[in-house]
Amino acid sequence: MYPPRSERSVQKKKGKRTRNTVIWIVNIVLIMAIGLVGIFYVIHSRQQQADEPVQQEIVDQNQPSIGDDAKGGDQVISPDSESDETSEEEPGAADEETSEDAEKTSGVATPDTSGNTNSGKTESGTKKPAAVSTPSSTKGNAGVDKESETSKPSNSAEDVTINFVGDIQFSGKVAELLDRNGYDYPFAKLGRLFKDDDLTIGNLETPITLGGTGAADKTYVYKSSPKALAAMASAGFDAVNLANNHILDQGVEGLVDTLTYLKEYGIAHTGAGMNRDEAYAPAYLERKGMKIALLGFSRVVPETSWKAEGNRAGVAEAYDSTGAVTAIQEARNKADLVIVVAHWGEERVSTPNSDQTRLAREFVDAGADLVIGGHPHVLQGLEYYKGKWIAYSTGNFIFSRSTTEETWKTAVFQARCSREAACSMKVIPYEAGLGQAIPMIDEANRLLLQQMAQLSPGIRYDANGVASPN
Repeated sequence: MYPPRSERSVQKKKGKRTRNTVIWIVNIVLIMAIGLVGIFYVIHSRQQQADEPVQQEIVDQNQPSIGDDAKGGDQVISPDSESDETSEEEPGAADEETSEDAEKTSGVATPDTSGNTNSGKTESGTKKPAAVSTPSSTKGNAGVDKESETSKPSNSAEDVTINFVGDIQFSGKVAELLDRNGYDYPFAKLGRLFKDDDLTIGNLETPITLGGTGAADKTYVYKSSPKALAAMASAGFDAVNLANNHILDQGVEGLVDTLTYLKEYGIAHTGAGMNRDEAYAPAYLERKGMKIALLGFSRVVPETSWKAEGNRAGVAEAYDSTGAVTAIQEARNKADLVIVVAHWGEERVSTPNSDQTRLAREFVDAGADLVIGGHPHVLQGLEYYKGKWIAYSTGNFIFSRSTTEETWKTAVFQARCSREAACSMKVIPYEAGLGQAIPMIDEANRLLLQQMAQLSPGIRYDANGVASPN
């Protein structure tokens, strides 16, 4: 016999409630499981990202640009730590340098007014009138207190931002690497740093030629492809210093070819020429209505015949500073801002010698607003002298890889200057990998800035690399 209708109805309702309860419990369990899986996935993904090496897209996102600091991650190590170069200096160069101190040169430098002026840059590296850029967080110096020589900050959109880098060459193992990876490889991790500034200046430590005759009795003789200059122009380089101990590695023919290719790719030059006047002449560049003079001098010359004298092609030397001082004084009368790039010092020595400090101060006293040094292949410190910045060595930038780890450290030295020639200075840490500049990030960045503070008596650096006198 069936139970009464009311009893069956009650049983059905109980069964339905039980099923609903089970369904809700199952749903809740599923939701919780899905949530736990999602939380685990997020945590795992973040951990995986932290453990992975820096990828190109991360480098591009974190790449310091005008007004930014270098950001996050572990220092990236170059894939090839071997080099065909263990010592850059030619044997006996120190003796040569001492004996040449007594040599005297004279003459007045004539400013270069034929083709060294360019104004502004586009993404492709071709020139156009410079637009006003957004001011960075780096503070400039609107003026100098004569009593204390402490800088007064400025942050005007009319200030010019100038990036300086160290020694550059595309020879030997670097050339082999670029033949495989392309000539834009050296600059692949710079982002828009050199495209968004007003000027980018480096030391071109190699002749650019397909011909020439290699220098005799020289341990390291460089020769680089014209493709390298095309890549430099595309990366945003505006000017180079040629006053160094390698620009005549392929003789006068190599120098002539270098000057020709520089003109072809719209890169200004200073420090070497077809006669003495050309070698000592500044390159004049116009930015934001400001006339900028760039001069280059070398106190490292392999032999006397490399010195530009009279109608002899060569480099502007500074064993005797008379010619350099005269050229700076003349440029001071014609330009709003005067920059000197100097090639000097001892290789793999992190402290400037007495010749460097003496010359740097002579250059400032003669009218230089910024003095930027190179040749030691390692970083040296900053000095703030009479309200002007001196960077004693910018290290390597695009170079072969020696076994000396200090040569793997470099930086972009970023100056921001007002029309009154008051400048701030910022150091952006990089690694000089084999044939490529790689941003230093996180701990490596912090440690390099800490090292720069130790190398720069009387100078402090904030977390962004902005330098200021104590």
